[in-house]
Amino acid sequence: MIPSVLPTYSRAPLSFVKGEGAWLIEADGTRYLDLGAGIAVNVLGHANPTLVRALTDQAQALWHTSNLYQIPQQQALADKLVEATFADTVFFTNSGTEACELAVKMARKYWYDKDQKDRVEIITFSGSFHGRSAAGIAAAGSEKMVKGFGPVLGGFVHVDWGDHEALTAAITDKTAAILIEPVQGEGGIRPLPDQCLKGLRDLCDEHGILLVLDEVQCGVGRTGKLFAHEWSGITPDIMMVAKGIGGGFPLGAVLATEDAASGMTAGTHGSTYGGNPLGCAVGCAVMDIVSDPAFLAEVNRKSGLLRQKLEGLVASHPDVFESVRGSGMMLGIKCKMPNTDVVAAGYKARVITVPAADNVIRLLPPLNLTDDDIAEAVTRLDAAAASLC
Repeated sequence: MIPSVLPTYSRAPLSFVKGEGAWLIEADGTRYLDLGAGIAVNVLGHANPTLVRALTDQAQALWHTSNLYQIPQQQALADKLVEATFADTVFFTNSGTEACELAVKMARKYWYDKDQKDRVEIITFSGSFHGRSAAGIAAAGSEKMVKGFGPVLGGFVHVDWGDHEALTAAITDKTAAILIEPVQGEGGIRPLPDQCLKGLRDLCDEHGILLVLDEVQCGVGRTGKLFAHEWSGITPDIMMVAKGIGGGFPLGAVLATEDAASGMTAGTHGSTYGGNPLGCAVGCAVMDIVSDPAFLAEVNRKSGLLRQKLEGLVASHPDVFESVRGSGMMLGIKCKMPNTDVVAAGYKARVITVPAADNVIRLLPPLNLTDDDIAEAVTRLDAAAASLC
C-alpha cells in the first residue's frame, strides 16, 4: 500500500522538531550539527531571530494578494537585488525550478522578438542540475532524471563539463544561450575556474549569445561573494536564484538585464504565489544581512578555517577521504568509500552532510555558523570516519 506521502525520496530515519542556529533537534532532544542547511537554504541558520521577526511582523499584517496588484515588499526586495547586482529587473518565483522555467522562456523569447525564431537552442553541461521540471531535466540531460517521463523537451544541447572544443563546436546559428552553474552542486561541488567563466562570457559576446547563470545553490553569499560569478569579474545576462534568498522560506527569482528581459512583456509569464508579501519580507531581511561586506568577510574567514580543518581530516583518514574541493561555504569531500556510507556514519555521529555525484559529500552549512561549530563539526566528522575504518 502506497504511503500517504508519495515515496519519491529515500528519506533518512531522522525527524526534527526544532532548530537553533546550526543545530537540529529531534523530539527526544537529540541534537545534530547541520552541515546541510536544508541543501544550502538556511543561510542564516534555523530560527534566526531577525528572519523570524520579519516573517511574523508581515504575517500579522498581510499574507497574500497575488500579482494582480502592487506588492510593496516585492518592490523593496527587487530594488535591493538590482542595487547589489548586474540586474535591471527581477521576477520572483517560489523555487529554483520555477526560476529555470522562466530563464529558459526569457532566453528564447528574446530571440523570437528579434525575428530569429529558430534560435532556441540552449547549451548546457554534463553533471548539471537545474531542477526537476520538464525544462530542468531536459537541460541537465541526465538519463537517470529523464528516464520514464516520455518525450524530453527539445532545444537543449549537452556538452561535457570542461570540454572547451566541444562547447565551441556546439555553437550554431540556432544557439540562444549558454546555461551553467558557476559551482556545480548536485554534480559534486565542481567550481568552474574563473578563467573559464571569463572565457564563457567572451564566447557569448563573440557570438551574440545570452549567458544564463544558475546560482540557485552557489549564490546568496555561499562562496564568500554575494554571487559566485563575482569572483571572476564578469556579469551574466540572466541569473537564476533561490534557496538562500529566502533563508528557509520558499522564494526564488530570475534576475536579468533590461535587454535580456525585453521579450517578457505583460502576459508572457506569471506566478500566483511568487513574490508574495511573506516571502519578500523574509528575502529583504536576508539581503540586508548577507549583502553586508562585513558579513561576507566573515564567511570567507570561517570558510578558510573550515577548509583548513577539513584538509587535516582528509589527511587523517586516507582510507575514507580523498580530497576537499569547493568554494567558500560550498565544500565537498570526495570519498574513497561510498559517500552514502559516510553520510550514514555522520548521522550516528550526530552530524548532517549531503551526498552528491562523483562520490562526494557536500558541506553546505549556515553562513553564520560559529568557530565553535566548525571545531565541533570536524570532531564529529572525525568520529564518523573513524567508525568506518
